[in-house]
Amino acid sequence: MSNSKALPLIEPDYDAAVPCCPPLTERAFTAEEAETAARMFKALGDPVRLRLFSAVASHEGGEACVCDISDVGVSQPTVSHHLKKLREAGLLTSERRGTWVYYRVEPSVLAAMGRLLTLGPTAA
Repeated sequence: MSNSKALPLIEPDYDAAVPCCPPLTERAFTAEEAETAARMFKALGDPVRLRLFSAVASHEGGEACVCDISDVGVSQPTVSHHLKKLREAGLLTSERRGTWVYYRVEPSVLAAMGRLLTLGPTAA
């Protein structure tokens, strides 16, 4: 008889990050789209958050354990606070694995942010 115990599966929080808005040149934003975009850019307006976002986005495999990205010059509780703000802004998703939390930047979010700032073709 085995003493092994099956651990429950923890579903990743993939729905937290979704593309926000159309390109600026496509049409005027709705109030909701403007609020979403502003929340994303406001979250990235903090240097610590921008460093954390960059650390996650550039980490090998596209995801990073909080244990690998916490060296940004602030205490661990502050790192957790900033990561929470990035998640709330829809910029990161997270998944708990045992005692560690892994963060991921969804490619669709990066693509949407890039498209947002693209001017697109200009009229001749």
